[in-house]
Amino acid sequence: MNRFDAEMMGSMVPERQTLEEGAMLEKERWEQIRVMHGEQGKRIAEIARELELDRKTVRRCLRQEQWQPYRREAVGSRILKAHEDYLRQRAGQVGYSAQILYQELRERGYAGSYETVKLFVRPLRQEASIGDLTLRRFETPPGQQSQIDWGQAVVPFRAGSAGVHLFVLTLGYSRRSFVCAYPNEQLGAFLEAHERAFEHFGGHTREHLYDRPRTVCRAEEAGARRWNGTFLAFAEYWDFEPRLCRPYRARTKGKVESGVKYVKRNFLPGRHFIDQSDFDEQLQRWSAEIADVRIHGTTHERPIDRFERERGQLVDCQGQPSFRLERPVARVVASDYLVSYQTNRYSVPFGLIGKTVELKPCGPQLQIWYRGEAVAEHPLLPGRHQLRWQPEHGPGAIARNARLRHSHRGDSRATATSMPQVQVRDLSLYDQLFAGAGVQVSP
Repeated sequence: MNRFDAEMMGSMVPERQTLEEGAMLEKERWEQIRVMHGEQGKRIAEIARELELDRKTVRRCLRQEQWQPYRREAVGSRILKAHEDYLRQRAGQVGYSAQILYQELRERGYAGSYETVKLFVRPLRQEASIGDLTLRRFETPPGQQSQIDWGQAVVPFRAGSAGVHLFVLTLGYSRRSFVCAYPNEQLGAFLEAHERAFEHFGGHTREHLYDRPRTVCRAEEAGARRWNGTFLAFAEYWDFEPRLCRPYRARTKGKVESGVKYVKRNFLPGRHFIDQSDFDEQLQRWSAEIADVRIHGTTHERPIDRFERERGQLVDCQGQPSFRLERPVARVVASDYLVSYQTNRYSVPFGLIGKTVELKPCGPQLQIWYRGEAVAEHPLLPGRHQLRWQPEHGPGAIARNARLRHSHRGDSRATATSMPQVQVRDLSLYDQLFAGAGVQVSP
């Protein structure tokens, strides 16, 4: 027996010990293992044989950069393991109250004790306290900075699951966020999402922080930053300063990254959506009814309350026309065969429901393309939240046209058997239906 064994046990050690059997290595033994391996060049098997330890124990010590005493996992901790993700996400929102978390876990089927929950929450509370002190210098005054990021998620639509890209812009002071979804992260969607956020808040902050996406900044050459030219023109047009995170330091925009995680963990689970329009409506309702009025885990205030102190410090941009981007923008056709462009909605042929189309502004017109073919064209609406609808895009008009084609061929019997029985209304009925509702109907 060597000196270290005598100091640890004071008697003969068992033939073999493993971490699983509950053995605890003292710090001296951990240091000895690292010296034998690093300075003396001994292999793991040799060290285990000389010290009468299991190879797994030696290998574990060599992987640890700092000494950590072994602790057997308590039974209560094993029961709590299924709820750990929920606790980590929820703890900050309830001020790290173990009592509230215990009550919520009981409703989720947790059968363990309150003491187990309290022991789990304690280091989370301590870590948050240290984090608040460490990150305090990154706090920004009202109206100073926003942080912008994308997140990806798979969303269950009625027609089947599909991937969406979540744009999140978080105000640095109030932590109030604007969230919307797009089929991709291309520049057109990126800039439009900014303008929707500006409209939502009634203004914007003086600087925006990004994590170096290609729509903002290209790779640097010889130390010179290469901004995306269109994006830089957009920033100048709206009068804000774009800033970038330091390379490999995305944590500096942790406010918006926390916002992305919050959307994924609080909004998406358990929800189902009819289509993209239904997704957007539920998302905006959740933002107003849940996200804006929750107690934020860092500020310990509701974002909507802090926003009242930040509102007056934002750069006012109301009434400023949109930055027109002459390039296609992708949209998924909703179940009412409408697509949205700069908050206004336009109709497309109903057979494209659920398909992805491209919207191309061409001067005063908006063209809508599908697989390289123009399928609709509308005058661009100058205002906001308006609707432009063409009756011939609806199913009734298509059925009528098909019947007319068959009747010209003199084959009324084939028409009766091959076409579904769809009620055909006179187009003047649509004029009456939308009259006074702010809907523009094309002749």
